[in-house]
Formats: sequence, structure tokens, C-alpha cells
Amino acid sequence: MHAYIPAMKKPRAVDDAAIATVSRRGQATIPRSVRDAARIKAGDRIHFTVLQDGTILVRAKNRSIHDIAVKPPRGRRVSVDAMNR
Repeated sequence: MHAYIPAMKKPRAVDDAAIATVSRRGQATIPRSVRDAARIKAGDRIHFTVLQDGTILVRAKNRSIHDIAVKPPRGRRVSVDAMNR
């Protein structure tokens, strides 16, 4: 038996020319097109990961647990057994 694994779509670039220059102080301005696409605003944190092959992943850490948490329905209580059915 074989499991079907859907092909992943290649991510599309938001802006092919998203380039920034690093200052003497190690600072760079993130291009507006990238900030808009990632919904980055002043005060947001940026996380950098350097992979073994030299690739650098940059992630905006601008979501809190409150943004992704699922609120339980109001009113009726549901037992664990009922949730597992």
C-alpha cells in the first residue's frame, strides 16, 4: 500500500529584487515589499537560522500564542471521551 503525498508547490517570490545593504553597525533595512508580505512592523522580532549549507532562513516572530490559540466553544462542556470519538 502506498500513501499519496501531494506535491508541494514551489514558494513564489514576493519581490525578485528584495535587496538590502548592511551598514557598518551591522544594520539593514528590510525592503517594504518584504515587510508587507511578512506583516512585519516596528518592534517585531526577526529570527535568523543558518543552515549547514550556508542557507539563511529569516522568520518574522510577530505572532503570539493568542493569535493561534483555539478558543473552546462557550456553554456546553465536553468530556475527553467525547472529544476522542
